[in-house]
Amino acid sequence: MPHSDRMTDYVETNRRNWDERAAIHARDITGTYLLDRFRAGEDALHAIEAAELGDISGKRVLHLQCHIGRDTLCLARRGPAVTGLDFSSAALNAARRLSEETGLKADFVEGTVYQAQLLTPGPFDLVFTTWGTICWLPDLKSWANVVASVLAPGGELYFADGHPGFSVLEECDGRLVPTYDFQTPADRPLQFADETTYTGDPTVLSHQSTHEWIHSLSAVLGALIDAGLMITMFHEHEVLPWQGLGCLLPTADGLWRLPDGMPRIPLSYSVRAKKVRANKEASESQVLHR
Repeated sequence: MPHSDRMTDYVETNRRNWDERAAIHARDITGTYLLDRFRAGEDALHAIEAAELGDISGKRVLHLQCHIGRDTLCLARRGPAVTGLDFSSAALNAARRLSEETGLKADFVEGTVYQAQLLTPGPFDLVFTTWGTICWLPDLKSWANVVASVLAPGGELYFADGHPGFSVLEECDGRLVPTYDFQTPADRPLQFADETTYTGDPTVLSHQSTHEWIHSLSAVLGALIDAGLMITMFHEHEVLPWQGLGCLLPTADGLWRLPDGMPRIPLSYSVRAKKVRANKEASESQVLHR
């Protein structure tokens, strides 16, 4: 199968899985997404990004891979004009319902991250993308170029995700064992099959297969730098917003950490990057698509 056809197949496989998950997550019977509390006015951003985001009132914000829109609307509560982009129509339907229920305004656009330059060209003051996003993307160079292309001069990316040093581990007999390569080749993704989604909802998925990629820190930071962005913040965190392995324990602020007595390792990281120069590849792509 040609490379481009394989990539299309990976995306479609993942899309079918996420369409199913979106309906389950929108019901939120386990309360993982805190939707009832969010509807009642509670902020649902995790402590990491809530502390690092800063004042975004009056800004133009693009939320990539926005899923059911909860975090998009958390951003909207902070006063900016927000657009959410996701490749799942089911997720966006849920996002629009949540917008109507809360009275919080945001635009929701259907498409892949790689289509953002055409579908949501901006310019934006902030691109926001967090937690379980780039593991669904095979090509980080294109991702970074897209981010650069939609940012206004001086605009910023805020990005947070699971740490690749933790993502390579599996739990075996109470020990954390390196199991996966720290950088997954674009044409050889990891393949998983999970009967249920990660929220604890017992609904069995019809489309259980997914394709995912682990991206090294150097791949992430290097792609952003090459795209013309300047790294202005890089933090590693000993907590994670989800129970990535069975041994993780809950914290008081709703995150997860390793048990006492285990070696301290970063479970997640966050990055801010500012657009300081035009990106040649992004500019050429804009010309080609006009």
